[in-house]
Amino acid sequence: MSAEVFPALLAASTDPAGLRLLPTAGVPAEAEDDPRTRTTDPVPAAPETDGGENSGEESTAQEVEESEAHDLHAPEIRILGPVEVTGVDSTGHGPRIAQLAALLYFRPGRGADILCSDMDPVSPWSASTLTRLQGLRRSLGSDPAGNPYVPRRRSGDDPYRLSPGVRCDWTRFLQLAERALPLGPAGLPDLERALALVRGRPFGGRPLPWAEPYQQEMITRIIDVTHTVATYRTPAGPHHDPSAARQAVATGLDVDDPAELLYRDWMRIEAAAGNRQGLHTAVTRVQQVNRALDCSLELATEQLINDLLNGSSAAVRIQDPQFRCQ
Repeated sequence: MSAEVFPALLAASTDPAGLRLLPTAGVPAEAEDDPRTRTTDPVPAAPETDGGENSGEESTAQEVEESEAHDLHAPEIRILGPVEVTGVDSTGHGPRIAQLAALLYFRPGRGADILCSDMDPVSPWSASTLTRLQGLRRSLGSDPAGNPYVPRRRSGDDPYRLSPGVRCDWTRFLQLAERALPLGPAGLPDLERALALVRGRPFGGRPLPWAEPYQQEMITRIIDVTHTVATYRTPAGPHHDPSAARQAVATGLDVDDPAELLYRDWMRIEAAAGNRQGLHTAVTRVQQVNRALDCSLELATEQLINDLLNGSSAAVRIQDPQFRCQ
């Protein structure tokens, strides 16, 4: 969580003002990329619930837990932030071994030449460097039946892979999010559990080239979930929770700092809470980010600023004329 980058967001006043900004049911009005319509998952997504009477918060959480109950102690690859793997050190060769584990998880069935190139396109690994797989095998260990989580190849032609029992936080994120999204506000607990898995930008700040398409997909999905949570948590009503809304937005901005959709969510949160200072902080922050990128605010952002500030003299807080809303 970006408590250092967005302290004003997380520490803002939570006094509700009762401003109903968006409906509390259905698809969020500003959802620009509905994750339920995608067909490009890097890993298979869990099937959606039928949305019937028993598809509430408790059954959703229970189904997700039961789907993983068969091997809760299996090693996990965590890529929703810097790459981490159960049992793999964060020093020495550990980070590279962790990246190798992530590569095997997302791109199984590759031969030695492709793996060596994917691990370093500029200076490909040598075949001898792949002996680090032995260290990965030792780190991950074996399942309860004694089978290694990094299976041994029977011949030189066999591809490299991981055991299907190895877990990944991205798969968990998808399970939670895709089961919860069809439920509307009733899915909020699982959406927030999904966001709680996010530790920062997927694959860290400098992913290997093979991981870049996956990173972009993950960022988009995280922004979708963040916006959905903020949309449901902001308006007055049974799901109103400014603190949870701010927490979600801070998570999303930690992943994608220039995401103006989330800054608009942040502004709505502070407006609904009657927190004028927090509103100005959000406006100033998005202005600073766009100025650093040398680009103008989106029209929707400019219009929202005008609407929320009511054309008052407070608009002078946007100091750069390029970003001033007339």
